[in-house]
Amino acid sequence: MSAADTPQRRATPPLTSRELAAVDGVLQDVRATEASPEISVLVAPDVETPPAAFGAGGPMLKQFDQSNAASRMLSQASTPPRSVVGIGGKVAKPDYSEAKIVLAMVGLPARGKSYLSNKLMRYLKWLEYDVKVFNVGQLRRSRARQKAQQSGKREDHTAPYFSHDNVEATRIRDQLANDSLEMLIQWLKEGGNVGIHDATNSTRARRQKIVERVSREKGIVVIFLESVCDDPAIIAANVALKVSSGDPDYKDMSREEAKADFERRIREYEAVYETITEPDISYLRIKNVGTQVTLCHIHGYLQSRIAFYLMNLHLKPRSIYLSRHGESQYNVEGKIGGDSPLSERGMRYARALPALITDNIGDAPLTVWTSTLQRTIQTAQHLPYTKLTWKSLDELDAGVCDGMTYEEIEATYPDDFANRDEDKFNYRYRGGESYRDVVVRLEPVIMELERQENILIIGHQAILRCLYAYFHDLPQADLPYIKIPLHTVIKLTPKAYGCDEERYTLPIGAVDTHRPKPKAAPPPIPPSHSERQYFAKD
Repeated sequence: MSAADTPQRRATPPLTSRELAAVDGVLQDVRATEASPEISVLVAPDVETPPAAFGAGGPMLKQFDQSNAASRMLSQASTPPRSVVGIGGKVAKPDYSEAKIVLAMVGLPARGKSYLSNKLMRYLKWLEYDVKVFNVGQLRRSRARQKAQQSGKREDHTAPYFSHDNVEATRIRDQLANDSLEMLIQWLKEGGNVGIHDATNSTRARRQKIVERVSREKGIVVIFLESVCDDPAIIAANVALKVSSGDPDYKDMSREEAKADFERRIREYEAVYETITEPDISYLRIKNVGTQVTLCHIHGYLQSRIAFYLMNLHLKPRSIYLSRHGESQYNVEGKIGGDSPLSERGMRYARALPALITDNIGDAPLTVWTSTLQRTIQTAQHLPYTKLTWKSLDELDAGVCDGMTYEEIEATYPDDFANRDEDKFNYRYRGGESYRDVVVRLEPVIMELERQENILIIGHQAILRCLYAYFHDLPQADLPYIKIPLHTVIKLTPKAYGCDEERYTLPIGAVDTHRPKPKAAPPPIPPSHSERQYFAKD
């Protein structure tokens, strides 16, 4: 249609940026729904690292996310009545009540089953699924401790206890596995989403019992996760971790005696071990924690998301460095959001940062990730490493409040200011985001972080809070109040059962942008190390 054919209309005044943001916020609440196809992957190729097509940002992951958009929307709770007015509202937690999975581990001792269980639990909890690990070894040790306290006699759980020829011990171990499974199923029926049965489940007969038991429960499915390892270095490292980390099975034993006994325990399991070959069960098989992944009968969004995550894991030693951008002009002025440049002190931090990083990492390779906002890019400008920018790392969008101070927000929108303080994780700015929204958009970043080795992320306060909470398994209520100060580098070193942390603060002054949780004690600081738990929690 030409300009001459266009009907004449009265001119309307242009919308302001805040009005446009408000309209955008309303449009974000209106979503279309489509039918979503079911996904079933049979076998992944044998490669040294997870195939790029399945990695974060890869074509298969993008296709998966697009095809399952509708199923994710359908799993969300219906929109509740607005609890606040004006600039925003509280976001409802997704309704995952229909997701019920028993994920049963399979594998010999020292093959990384507990490592995979805990990694998967942390990831799914970060995405707000209710997940719990039911570790049969912890249950065994807890019951043995109770008996010892009552009788004064300690049970012998050295290698002969795990022999298939030990009829009484085999009966006890089978009963422990059954009891653990019953507790898991009851927990799912009470509202849980994914219960992880962390045991060897090393024979077809044992796996068949699990299948038959779960089949009696409506709405609950079972998938098996087999961890296979033939890399002597990985096995040796797992054995060394086992015998040097305080396992009560080896109390009062020397490290050499404990190592010999544990290796004998492995041989007892090897004598009866049967890898998964059953054609009609759903399973994932991971070889050497990520070099090869085999999938069979994996269906639906949650099962496929579990598979994608596990395909991105690796065991290579690495560290993840987190740093906020240097102090910005908006920081000095007390404003939130925006795309302001660094202040003079922020520029000093950018110049000092390379020496701190290179002194810490030495000659090891490192990649720097920044957001697309100029204050992070300026902070990274002097670093002599490969740099990548991520739109997903941009700061939490404050919508109509972008560029305002907290005092201005409180004066202009007092009700909304109070409501955000009441529930900061769920509060969404009109035309902007909540912390919950940020967690969702950071999922591809988490996927890629699990694939990579040494990474330095120069980001923003809200973004780094979300990433920090993932690595330390912190609750969502505490997430928006984690203290991430300016001009400080946080070094996270993932370990088998958690994450070690070190902090390095440069002596360059900066404003304090942290707002503590109103009328509450500060969230606990996680320990700088993480050890394996050997007893079941009460």
